[in-house]
Amino acid sequence: MAEDITQEEWQEQIANDNNAVILDVRTEEEVEDGYIPNMLNVDIRQGQGFLDEIGKLDKTKNYYVYCRSGARSAQACMLMNQMGFETTYNLVGGFMNWEGEIVEE
Repeated sequence: MAEDITQEEWQEQIANDNNAVILDVRTEEEVEDGYIPNMLNVDIRQGQGFLDEIGKLDKTKNYYVYCRSGARSAQACMLMNQMGFETTYNLVGGFMNWEGEIVEE
C-alpha cells in the first residue's frame, strides 16, 4: 500500500526504520544537482529498465520514494505495489521542497 508522507514524517520514520530503503526515481542529470543521502537511484523514465531494476529489489523492505515534485514517485509507488511491494512511502512535494540533509556532487 502506497502512502503519501510529509518530509517531517519521512525523516522521523526513516530514523526509526531498520528496514528502510530510500529510492530516488529521478534522472541521472537531476541526481547530479543533489540528492538525499544513502539513496538508491532507479530512473522511472527508463520504462522497462525501471521495472527490471525494481524487480531485483527485496520486497520485504520499506521503500521511501522521491522524485523532483512527488508525481513520478507516486507513480513508482503504484507500480511497485502492483509488483508485490507491500510498503512504499511517497515524499509529498519531492526533492524541490526537501529541507533535510542533501548531498551535492
